[in-house]
Amino acid sequence: MFRTALRNVLAHKARLLMTVLAVMLGVAFVSGTLVFTDTLGNAFQNQSAKSYKDVAVGVTSYDPRDSGDAADRKLDPGISTRTVDTIRAVDGVASVTSRVDGFAGVADPDGKLIGNGWSNTGSNFVPGKDGKDPSYTFTDGSGPTRDSQIALDKDSAAKGKYRVGDQVRVATNGPVKEYTLTGVFTTEDGAVNAGGSLVLFTTDIAQKLYLEPGFFKDLTITAAPGASDTEILSEVKSLLPENAEAQTGARLAADQATQTERGLENLNQMLLAFAAIALFVGVFLISNTFTMLVAQRTRELALLRAVGASRRQVKRSVLVEAGLVGLIASVIGFVLGVGLAIGLRSAMGQFGAKVPAGPLVISPTAIGAALGVGVLITLLAAWLPARRAAKIPPVAAMGSAHAVPTTKSLVVRNSIGGGLTLIGAAVIFAGAAAGSDGRLLIGVGAFLAMIGIIVLIPLLSRPVIALVRPLLHRVFGVSGKLAGQNAVRNPRRTGATASALAIGLTLVTGLSVLGVTVGQAVDRMTTDNIRADYMVTMASSGGLDPSALTALGEAPGVSALSAQQATGLKVKNEFHSASGVTPGDIEKVISLSTVSGSMDTLGQGGIAVDEKTAKSNGWKAGDTLSVTYLDGKAARLKVGATYKENEFLSPVLISKDLLAAHDSKPYIREVYVKTAGGASKANEQALVDALGKNPAISVMDHQDIRNTYSGFINTALNIMYGLLAMALLIAVLGVVNTLAMSVFERQQEIGMLRAIGLDRRKVKRMIRLEAVVISVFGAVIGVALGSFLAWAIGQTIKSGIPGYALVVPWERIGLFLVLAGLVGVLAALWPARSAAKLNMLTAIKTE
Repeated sequence: MFRTALRNVLAHKARLLMTVLAVMLGVAFVSGTLVFTDTLGNAFQNQSAKSYKDVAVGVTSYDPRDSGDAADRKLDPGISTRTVDTIRAVDGVASVTSRVDGFAGVADPDGKLIGNGWSNTGSNFVPGKDGKDPSYTFTDGSGPTRDSQIALDKDSAAKGKYRVGDQVRVATNGPVKEYTLTGVFTTEDGAVNAGGSLVLFTTDIAQKLYLEPGFFKDLTITAAPGASDTEILSEVKSLLPENAEAQTGARLAADQATQTERGLENLNQMLLAFAAIALFVGVFLISNTFTMLVAQRTRELALLRAVGASRRQVKRSVLVEAGLVGLIASVIGFVLGVGLAIGLRSAMGQFGAKVPAGPLVISPTAIGAALGVGVLITLLAAWLPARRAAKIPPVAAMGSAHAVPTTKSLVVRNSIGGGLTLIGAAVIFAGAAAGSDGRLLIGVGAFLAMIGIIVLIPLLSRPVIALVRPLLHRVFGVSGKLAGQNAVRNPRRTGATASALAIGLTLVTGLSVLGVTVGQAVDRMTTDNIRADYMVTMASSGGLDPSALTALGEAPGVSALSAQQATGLKVKNEFHSASGVTPGDIEKVISLSTVSGSMDTLGQGGIAVDEKTAKSNGWKAGDTLSVTYLDGKAARLKVGATYKENEFLSPVLISKDLLAAHDSKPYIREVYVKTAGGASKANEQALVDALGKNPAISVMDHQDIRNTYSGFINTALNIMYGLLAMALLIAVLGVVNTLAMSVFERQQEIGMLRAIGLDRRKVKRMIRLEAVVISVFGAVIGVALGSFLAWAIGQTIKSGIPGYALVVPWERIGLFLVLAGLVGVLAALWPARSAAKLNMLTAIKTE
């Protein structure tokens, strides 16, 4: 029987090609994901080990001025020079390297920011006795020695076309300054590897920019030969201030490796989820293929039964055939997956992210998982066809009748499908009614409903396709009529083919409806809440320097502006987030709907509280509250007004002038600006000029603001579409496979049609229309189910998205249906051409 299975594989190479492709693509996705993440993880772990190779102890501190605790704010801003000198004197310490860092953005020759903002950093150059800093290797020039000098990483220097001796404009949280470039270096710094930039200042300048003179943020301690890292750690800990902590270099390397592994684990799970979807879709193609092969070999299998083969042997023969196909496809897919991993690693560089050098890691786990999944999926998909093959009676060898599903089997199938669909729908409705706690229920219900509909699709195909059959006949004549009849001739085959497309379109439609709905909710939120023409922020997502607020106030054409300074107030030991704003102007730049009192009281030393916070605390306009500022000082403030909740403001508003005496380091998240005449290129340029053409500061109009808040949604959708393309490609292969098999089965019929006058053009049209009908049928099922699931998921997230209202993107759905029809046309090209080329006399004689 094994030899029989092997011969069958070799005899049906063309018919099994689509199955091989489906398994191959799925396995390539799985193996590519595993190899890619293993390679990345190994490279980053090696980098971590290398970074901390000579580090005995690492010390880091936080700036207490960023803390909401008044006691913390009395601490030093970092590690003092005196503490560093004391640590140097500890037994076993060979050297101590002191660092201070923060945001630093470099402008290119056009004034644009080099890098992505959040990973643009600045630090201090710390030369040893030889004048070199061991953390950096200079390829040109040397480190800065004067306050007017800087050094720049090699990639950023290349992007900005800077050479040693050039003047470079650098922005920190304050005004832009020009520095002389003294050197270009290479580094393994994580920020640079992430696509950012690194600027090295002198230690004095770095301390003035990021902390205070005489203080450092981080220390790297190396040990003398024979010294114990743990003993040094114990000594160092006793010398550190409360806002600093220390760890051994080995522990820091291990922690960083663990963080990297966790980050890659999320990526790994996401990619494997899409690989699972692709393989799940492939199950239908594989099952369809073996079902048709078994049907075509009814006489052959019955003859084997007649000459003594048992049911188990026949079943085993089909499964062995499937296993061989799965193994071949898995091996090819694994090789492709390794190539995919190499391609993904190279592609990361195209997006500005640098991957540390390291070997390609192909683990036994990746090999076993990829090959095991491919073979297992193929065997599972072929199990039902194998079971049917084993039931073929020996008497079938005497005729050409194929095993036809009995009425009983169809009734059982439809009953199971209907039951699963109803249960799934009920669970989905229950999940939607449960709100944010119902997402797991919706997931379970979606799985049950999808399985149920897949089981029911053969039953649904007849009435649904019957609706378009009159149209096909009326528009395309005989070809259309025959196409409609052929599409429902074998409901199980049509259902299996349409199911693959339905699964892909369910996911695509669900993502599209949710994405468009959330995007429009965010868009409405932005439009309804912001009256300002511009929003000014730091590209690093950090805080703006107060000098930026002053500069904007002096810009020509500015009619109103208000900062939003992040702060907090304690009332009865409960912390409340607050925004420091400009009284009088805040109402002009942000939509504020007063519920009670007057917003004018902000300029009179009062506060305003949103309605929700006021109700939950029992406050009302006119109440006087005992509050504590972040610096620990107490005051009594009057609630002058309550207002409707606004997503762009904190629950409590207070005048920024009132905060000035209590916040030595104000954190200004954004500044809203209204200009005379509204948004225009001239007004925008005036603001940019007023800020000194600072590349690190973003001046955004309404459209830019909308893109900032909803742009990630579109990006996520595009990534999802790209990943789902694999499943849709397999679904397309399923359509091609079904049509090719159908043409093979109907050779005699097609020959007869040709003999009675149906020309080649009409034969091609018949096959194409059949493909379009099946594809669009599957797409309609997918669109309907996807929209339903999007509605249900929307019910669980709408409480967290103000103004949420379901939006059905009809234009996108229409596009999906059109594309499904196009898929049918393209999938039918080869089968239609094969059908048209059949020799009618030979075809008529075919059994």
